[in-house]
Amino acid sequence: MNAKNKWAVDESTLLLAKAGRCWSPSFSPDGRELAFVSDLTGSPQGWRIALSGGFPEAVTAFDEQVNKVLWSPAGDWLAVESAPGGGMNAQIDLVRTNGGERRRLTKDGSTNNWLNVWTKDGAFVLFSSNMDQSDSMDSFRIGVEGGAAEKLAKNAGTGVIEDLTADGNRALLKRIVYRGDNNVHLLDLLENQERMLTPHDPPASFENPRFSADERQVYLISNRDQDLACLCRLSLGEDAQWRVLQARDDAELVEFALSPSGQSAAVIWNIAGRHELELINLPNGDKLSDTELPGEIVEDLRYAPDGSQLAMCLSGSRLPQDIWVLDIATLSLRQLTRSPRIGVQLERLGPARLLRYSAHDGLPLTGWLYTPPDLAAPFPTVFSFHGGPEGQEQPRFRYDYQALLSKGIAVFAPNVRGSSGFGKRFVNLDNGALRFDAIQDIASTVHYLLDAGIAEAGKLGIMGGSYGGYMTMAGLAAFPELFAAGVNLYGVVNFKTFFERTEPWMAGISKIEYGDPDTEADLLDALSPIHKLDRVRAPTLVLHGANDSNVPVHEAEQVVEELRRRNVPVEYILFPDEGHGFRKERNRIRSVSAIVQWFSKYLLSS
Repeated sequence: MNAKNKWAVDESTLLLAKAGRCWSPSFSPDGRELAFVSDLTGSPQGWRIALSGGFPEAVTAFDEQVNKVLWSPAGDWLAVESAPGGGMNAQIDLVRTNGGERRRLTKDGSTNNWLNVWTKDGAFVLFSSNMDQSDSMDSFRIGVEGGAAEKLAKNAGTGVIEDLTADGNRALLKRIVYRGDNNVHLLDLLENQERMLTPHDPPASFENPRFSADERQVYLISNRDQDLACLCRLSLGEDAQWRVLQARDDAELVEFALSPSGQSAAVIWNIAGRHELELINLPNGDKLSDTELPGEIVEDLRYAPDGSQLAMCLSGSRLPQDIWVLDIATLSLRQLTRSPRIGVQLERLGPARLLRYSAHDGLPLTGWLYTPPDLAAPFPTVFSFHGGPEGQEQPRFRYDYQALLSKGIAVFAPNVRGSSGFGKRFVNLDNGALRFDAIQDIASTVHYLLDAGIAEAGKLGIMGGSYGGYMTMAGLAAFPELFAAGVNLYGVVNFKTFFERTEPWMAGISKIEYGDPDTEADLLDALSPIHKLDRVRAPTLVLHGANDSNVPVHEAEQVVEELRRRNVPVEYILFPDEGHGFRKERNRIRSVSAIVQWFSKYLLSS
């Protein structure tokens, strides 16, 4: 079989992998149109669509993949963040809303740049960049009419400007101290001064800070002084009064958007991975209404300039991601974009079901189970681990999961300790040496499904991307008797080489999460699967992007070289035009085809 046809795709897998999605909604100043990102053409690009509906109009046709778009308050430009080669060296352009002119704002294609916000008059774009120092994502602004970028703040690690006052003279800057702990600072851009607004005993998070309508207060999401993140309000006066406006015992707040009038807000609650959307009154935080959703996930909330409409991205285990619009007056919800899903019958896909179980030490864990329709347990089963490690497995549309279901293979996607969405204590339970317990959660998860009669012994696989790739290799090494096959997607395998080769700013904020390479080298070696590959027996498929500077490709090469040396069956697919993850349609098709064939070969043939 030649290399070209080795991972030949069958029709059902092809159709699932070709299902598109839309994200990054941004209203035009008159509220009549939305800009957004879609992979309609096979690679993510910027588009615009009338709020009344119709077919969208392309705004960009970049060689690069587009990450994000923001419509200028002045109406004449879109700010566009794109990723050359799919890597982390994102660049920022201005593009005319009709696509007629493109102007590059960032000058060095090797630097990392994150699009933040526009000034309210549309005169400046604010962004984060490591253009001055590789280990620091500093804050800059640049004028639309040209000129050099002006540094607004030096950030040790990473910083993002989240909001500006109407006159552009004050800004809210979120700085990460380390993963799991950050602060919000008030910048006075006229006086070149700053004030920390969130002194606290670490760890604590302060997310999504926004000025109130009168600019005398700040709304934000925080878990300061409590376990679950909630909606808070902070006074900017001398007393710096702090108030919790909305909190729940069963959920964390993950996002909110303030209406333009400042009299209400839309908030999103996360319940074990599933979302609920509420509208609340401000300033007291009383609930106004719930909103019934067609899918389990809602995000990217954006109010129209007059506050009459609320745009959002909706998705679910059986619903590809599209942009929907809520009419605030009538609470009616309608779908605005319709990503292609030719030949995919959504109602025949396997839904996600939440399961609860216990770890080896009694810690409560959860996970989402997907089972093949019309088949009975026990199933050949793939255990899929999310990235992060502070990520969370959620019931989103996963074409790879659904493709496995179509072959009769179940998927169980757990949230082991260290996952977000379950409180501050839970997300920090895998820091440093505690990661050994997270690895034990792999075995606890497998034995739970085996004991429940859901999974079939001898026909178990494991896979994951990024940190999920780390968990895959850790599981294959720690529990070689459990798994018949594994798929490692751009995972960390050697913490020493990860810290040496990842982006310096990423290394700097990861020392509490993983361990400090300067003082805890022995711990990092003990946690690195590369030193335990002599225990791996299961055939392993490795997939990686050549332009990945988060988890550099050297991580994949070490695994492949060592497993080949030990005569463990291993295959390696390198994508020359991708970074950390696979976003181009042809690469999604190739990767999911390989994954499905790999697990079909080793889980179904015996």
